[in-house]
Amino acid sequence: MPVGNQTAILFFQLHGFQNPKTLQIPLFLLFLTIYLFILLGNLLIMILIISSPKLQSPMYFFLSHLSLCDVFSTSNIIPNMLHIVILGVILMPVAECFLQFYLFGCSTSTESFLLTVMSYDRYLAICYPLHYFTIMDFRLRLLLVMGSWVSGFALTLIPGILVTTLEYCGPNVIDHFFCDLAPFLKLSCSDVYVVQTEIIVFSIPIILLPFLFILASYVNIFFSILKISSTSGREKAFSTCSAHLTVVCTYYGTLIIVYMVPSNGQLSSINKSLALLYIVITPLFNPVIYSLRNKELRSAMPKILWNKSPV
Repeated sequence: MPVGNQTAILFFQLHGFQNPKTLQIPLFLLFLTIYLFILLGNLLIMILIISSPKLQSPMYFFLSHLSLCDVFSTSNIIPNMLHIVILGVILMPVAECFLQFYLFGCSTSTESFLLTVMSYDRYLAICYPLHYFTIMDFRLRLLLVMGSWVSGFALTLIPGILVTTLEYCGPNVIDHFFCDLAPFLKLSCSDVYVVQTEIIVFSIPIILLPFLFILASYVNIFFSILKISSTSGREKAFSTCSAHLTVVCTYYGTLIIVYMVPSNGQLSSINKSLALLYIVITPLFNPVIYSLRNKELRSAMPKILWNKSPV
């Protein structure tokens, strides 16, 4: 029988961006700044929502969990990515690499479900305003959030286990800045067709169906906005919803391309660029698009942070 992956390979070499040495410090500072902004922005949102009595509506409850998910997902990837940028290459034990892939899948799946829940929340608020608080009571919002987290961790178990069943006989070089699916499939000396097909199938309820649900929700939302008599009200609603939809389409579009479109695993530079969109750029924009542009959150900042009444 062939030797299993645990005995054949003990470490994976992550080569990251393979950038010139002259760019190591600038790239390190850029990604470090982005990471700190993601952490501080999302932590600030969570503190504001927890501390302010005025921010206890369902929308802010879901926003706080989206912020928590962004902190979790970026903290799983970016610290190691910073090491790769500054050192050029790092060694990661096989078990740690598999764990990073699983946790990445958990955070990605959970964020997908949370974005779906948030679109449903906006759909109810805009299309059924009179029944909104009756439908979206505390019990339902708690069930939706718990379902998002539990489903995210549970559904990712299957792809995580499938990847560990593959055999890795060498080489052990991963041309990526984190342990992702495409490098695993490329390095495996097993027949990956069945595993790749199964992962695409499992991606349907995690990525494709939530994306279609969100699009359907926003179509109904846009039709409801058109019925608003006030021109300024329509423009404000369109501006907010279009910004939300732009982030959602970027996030899901890249996930669909990377995980649902069959690939020969040779387009590593494209995969790395797409990965930056949903690992770095989306968590960077989420605090701005979903929260910090929000008037109620901005007005709560001085009162909570400096114990002053908003001006």
